Amino acid sequence: MKKLSFLLAIVLILSFSLTACAKPAEQATAETPAAETPAAEGDTIRIGVFEPITGANAGGGALEVEGIKLANKLYPEVLGKKVELVIVDNKSDKVEAANAAALLVEKEKVAAIIGSWGSSLSMAAGDIVRNAKVPTVGASCTNPLVTLNNDFYFRVCFIDPFQGTVMANYAFNKLGAKKAAIIQEVSNDYSVGLAKFFVDSFKALTGDENSIVATSNYNTGDQDFTAQLTNVSAAKPDVIFAPGNFTESALLIKQARQLGITVPIIGGDTWETPEFIDIGQADVEGTVFSTFFATEKPITAESEKFLAEYRKEYNKEPAAVTALGYDAYILILDAIERAGSADPIKIRDELAKTKDFMGAAGVITLDENGDAVKDAVIKVVKDGKFTYMDTVKPEMK
Repeated sequence: MKKLSFLLAIVLILSFSLTACAKPAEQATAETPAAETPAAEGDTIRIGVFEPITGANAGGGALEVEGIKLANKLYPEVLGKKVELVIVDNKSDKVEAANAAALLVEKEKVAAIIGSWGSSLSMAAGDIVRNAKVPTVGASCTNPLVTLNNDFYFRVCFIDPFQGTVMANYAFNKLGAKKAAIIQEVSNDYSVGLAKFFVDSFKALTGDENSIVATSNYNTGDQDFTAQLTNVSAAKPDVIFAPGNFTESALLIKQARQLGITVPIIGGDTWETPEFIDIGQADVEGTVFSTFFATEKPITAESEKFLAEYRKEYNKEPAAVTALGYDAYILILDAIERAGSADPIKIRDELAKTKDFMGAAGVITLDENGDAVKDAVIKVVKDGKFTYMDTVKPEMK
């Protein structure tokens, strides 16, 4: 009897230990993957999310996840099955982004993936999702290379050639700029790509190959921009185009104003995070940037629903990328519905056919590269808030 009691005790201890160590799928990480589960097992369809929850890009990742979670709350089922989100942190790192995507396709067996904030992070996952044949929808990753030659990567945002042209036109037509300087985050594919498209367009607008009077580089994580700003100031530009991550951009602008540089400084969509204003404070007043959506200008019935539900859920105004995260989720659900299946290849095929889909951030039609053809919005920081200025259609630029 003593021997039997001892064995029973051991079994109970082991059983308790295994239960205590188990993690729910939503908390899966690259280090601690959840057990293998098919994309559609029983009454559940699994959609993966890989976003920067920690690291330099965490602010942007958090905004997209808010939209994805809200969409999941409002639309929790498709084909009569519950939709389960499997969220993995890519840690704002290219290697970790690849690991996160591999985890989602190999271990979590998701039917589709959403992500990531940051073009570099999305590009790092490209080969993995293509080889695994799992459709992936980016929310705000704007570099053209994200979807180029990848039949399994799509996005619900416009791309940088359009965004760069929009801001070059703003500089030339609205600011009257004839000479521009570039300050780019050289370690960031998004920043380098967007700067290039701005440069190409600005030179074409001015008809002057020498209209870019200075180009300065910095790396992600830099905090002192004195050398770059001194170089740019000496060139006497009419405008500075400085696309980059929100933290570094806010610090750069703050230091520019402290050095007495008063020319307009303009940028891209990554500036639209609370951290940009929190860090830049009064120094970022008047800065102008391109983005995807304005709460002041709801576009569709889904826009109205998104705004009402987001304000109720989070008690604040949504960022444009939050609306895009929401759209990435509902677009995938629409493709699953049209496919009548959670089979990844069938979902991919339906995503590729997307036309005139009514999203929260506008109407989505995907072109032959899987890119959304959409309007751009121009905003300014006014009285400490992101404020709508204008809408630019693709044909207007």
